Amino acid sequence: MTVVSTAPISASKTENTEGTVHLTVSQATVKFLANQYVERDGVRTKFFAGAFGIFGHGNVAGLGQALLQAEIDAVEVGTDPELPYVLGRNEQAMVHSAVAYARQKDRIQAWAVTASVGPGSTNMLTGAALATINRLPVLLLPADTFATRASAPVLQELELPSSGDVTVNDSFKPLSRYFDRVWRPEQLPGALLGAMRVLTDPVETGAATVAIPQDVQAEAFDWPESLFAPRTWHVARPLPEKSVVSRAAEVIRTARKPLIVAGGGVIYSGATDALAALCEKTGIPVGQSQAGKGSLTYDHPQSVGALGSTGTTAANALATDADVIIGIGTRYSDFTSASRTAFNNPDVRFVNINVASIDSVKQGGISVVSDAREALEALIDALGDYEVPAEYRTLVSQLAQQWDDTVSSVYKIEDSTAPLNQNQVIGLANTLSDPRDVVVCAAGSMPGDLHKLWRTRDSKGYHVEYGFSCMGYEVAGGIGAKMAEPDRDVFIMVGDGSYLMMATELVTAVQEGVKVIMILVQNHGFASIGSLSESLGSQRFGTDYRYRAENGRLQGSILPVDLAANAASLGVDVVRVNNGNEFTDAVKAAKASETSTVIHVETDPLIAAPDSESWWDVPVSATSTLESTQTAYATYEKWKKIQRPFLRPSGN
Repeated sequence: MTVVSTAPISASKTENTEGTVHLTVSQATVKFLANQYVERDGVRTKFFAGAFGIFGHGNVAGLGQALLQAEIDAVEVGTDPELPYVLGRNEQAMVHSAVAYARQKDRIQAWAVTASVGPGSTNMLTGAALATINRLPVLLLPADTFATRASAPVLQELELPSSGDVTVNDSFKPLSRYFDRVWRPEQLPGALLGAMRVLTDPVETGAATVAIPQDVQAEAFDWPESLFAPRTWHVARPLPEKSVVSRAAEVIRTARKPLIVAGGGVIYSGATDALAALCEKTGIPVGQSQAGKGSLTYDHPQSVGALGSTGTTAANALATDADVIIGIGTRYSDFTSASRTAFNNPDVRFVNINVASIDSVKQGGISVVSDAREALEALIDALGDYEVPAEYRTLVSQLAQQWDDTVSSVYKIEDSTAPLNQNQVIGLANTLSDPRDVVVCAAGSMPGDLHKLWRTRDSKGYHVEYGFSCMGYEVAGGIGAKMAEPDRDVFIMVGDGSYLMMATELVTAVQEGVKVIMILVQNHGFASIGSLSESLGSQRFGTDYRYRAENGRLQGSILPVDLAANAASLGVDVVRVNNGNEFTDAVKAAKASETSTVIHVETDPLIAAPDSESWWDVPVSATSTLESTQTAYATYEKWKKIQRPFLRPSGN
């Protein structure tokens, strides 16, 4: 029998003695975010560097007012705002800048991004997908329509006849690692704490979205003081299980031709020294994904450069015959695995070290779920005196030198007064930049060319977004990277196609005094997709910026678009260059300048980078009357025959 006491409980036991703070939901959000910290390896860091925003009727009186008040309060007492505000020009671009900042900071710091209802919020969707795919933290605060529905339908509100509680912000759900909507003030603490849990987790991190209706943003509430106490989130380094490390070491010790695939997890974990120690001890060569480029410097004896569809001939030749592939912090994208054609040894086995189990089980590999640095240090001990055969070391050295000679040959400029091609532009930028300078790119032909050709000399010197490969990321991403590390020069490498997507963020660079160096390559169209189109038998259709001809096709003369003049109108310095001498002078001047500079150079899109001798699976039309498509389909079928599923367990 359960006895329920009816006796009065003493007030001393029930009274909540904690004080409260009377703030709006938006003011409470800003105050909470300003007091979040992370700690890794005993180092404590303020997590949010600031807030990007564009205000509209959905957030101007809510989060806009809260950020204003916080700024004024700070100025009045002579301190910097705890959550500095930066005005962007495009909501998508603001997310890109925030993501680039987080990447440059190895996910230890992040930004919040706020936008108004309707298109302001949906403009952030692309940025949310990019953040989540690349596993980089960003807090999105899209405004939402009235929780009370007192004025429904409000401006920019989506109405569905089948549901009354759906808004455009529901589109964020599949793109975010965490999503919540704050219908009532009481729900805010749980939403913010849930977002922080995901943002600071190396496994779960990505876009965290907390949608706040515009009326709720301005609503006042009495908050517990404890909500605003400084809160430190520990960024864990999961340790590998000893038995799993032993099993992985056992497989590696049988290898005569092993190859490491280094991904972004090596860099985010700060595991570059551990990787170098393992390679130097064992002689195992390292191929690098786009995100992992820089995990070893280009001239390290065990570095064979980029791997996969945009890889070096050295890394790809070793991958073809490798008997054990050791993936570290990589998710094995189709570019890294050359659409599963890169690893062709019939007996190849995989050992996968990754903090996320979703990646560690790929390719049927032995799964080592662990922080990269911790796993590498454990593996060094477990491997004991293992070394690759001497003849394999020699082969690695020969292949690496052959590729380096190839790079030198395409960098070379015979006539410094002649027009440049894209390979030479990359070579000059690489040579003239300092070792710690950062190159930023995302889409077009340049990411692939940079992956092959850029000689990375610093682990944070290569910043190519190739998880989402989003056109327009370059300008915004370059700004974010520079804000993260003001003591490095940031080189934005961008083609005309990506530039036209989001050039307006140069205004933000001018506004904030953020100096970037943009190399704007004008090739009058989509060079990368043009080349891909040609290889697939589609004859570069729809990839050139041209007038429509009399026959109705886009085959007329080149459009008279002046991108240099456009850039100048946005407030940056612009230099037009036509040859190597002019390019060299322009880069030197840009590095010496304190303001942003755009270097405009025209190149020939038909001069390609050296071939990777690799493949990327893009389906070709199975039936066509075009001879070009028929030829491409025959080539496609040949590659499909060597594509492999990698289902056999490596532990067997």
